[in-house]
Amino acid sequence: MQPSSTELGIQAYEQAKAIAKVLTLEQTKRQQRLRVVFQKAFSYLILTVGAITMIGPFLWMISTSLKEPGQVFSFQKNWWEEWLPLSFRWKNYVEAWQVVPFATFYLNSIFVSLCITAGQVLTSAMAAYAFARLQFPGRNKIFFGYLATMMVPGAVTMIPVFILLEKFHWIDTYKAVIVPGIFTAYGTFLLRQFFLTLPKDLEDAAKIDGCSYFGIFWRIILPLSKPALATLTTFTFMGSWMNFMWPLIVINTHDKFTLPIGLAYFQSLHGTDWTLLMAASVMMIFPILLIFAFNQRFFVEGIKLTGIKG
Repeated sequence: MQPSSTELGIQAYEQAKAIAKVLTLEQTKRQQRLRVVFQKAFSYLILTVGAITMIGPFLWMISTSLKEPGQVFSFQKNWWEEWLPLSFRWKNYVEAWQVVPFATFYLNSIFVSLCITAGQVLTSAMAAYAFARLQFPGRNKIFFGYLATMMVPGAVTMIPVFILLEKFHWIDTYKAVIVPGIFTAYGTFLLRQFFLTLPKDLEDAAKIDGCSYFGIFWRIILPLSKPALATLTTFTFMGSWMNFMWPLIVINTHDKFTLPIGLAYFQSLHGTDWTLLMAASVMMIFPILLIFAFNQRFFVEGIKLTGIKG
């Protein structure tokens, strides 16, 4: 029996409807793929512009450190010559080391930065352990009062601290640079928040085994807090290594100057030796790069641990 014209029309309508649905789904998928491609392209564009903005001054610093003195800020040259030196003058690094007592400044900065970093990490870790794990009256109130010191600008406390150090006869000594920098509310807050995320069962098990509070702190809390300690170490070292104002105020002897102050030797009232200044600046950032490269694996470990926690 042959199907009627009505049945054939219904079948054709259903087929056309199915084909239209398939075409609509394909068009939707195509639009979604295009949207994803455009979003990725836009994200990469923004990241590329940001990366160029960040790395541009660094590349200019390296390029300037290898130029001849007359090539810097010269108007009789092409735009690309501002970024690419005509001749690579590696002698600038040797001269930067010889023109000023650069080795002395370098050793002073290393000594001061390591002392401040070690002291700040140690004091912050002990204070954070007390605020996070120990129970004593007024703990939270004391902690909030400690955090309130972060709202006080450093310029406000600079003169009182200087007067206090002068009473101790510490001016023009390394103690005046190091001691005020080894106590920080920010580091205590950072480590306390991390210590609170550690499981308390490990601490209870250690107490049952007869471990003291210091043993728990040294053998359990600190080994589990490497990501937070690495973060604080990096930030503290960078801050102390680049600090200019406070060493300039409390240090008067040239043999005790740090690198940020030593770089001012390349500037004068009549001009600035940009090639030597940039060469010294390049050599100055090496320790920061080493610290970051060494602690980077702990940052990755911290990201993994954060992803595991539910």
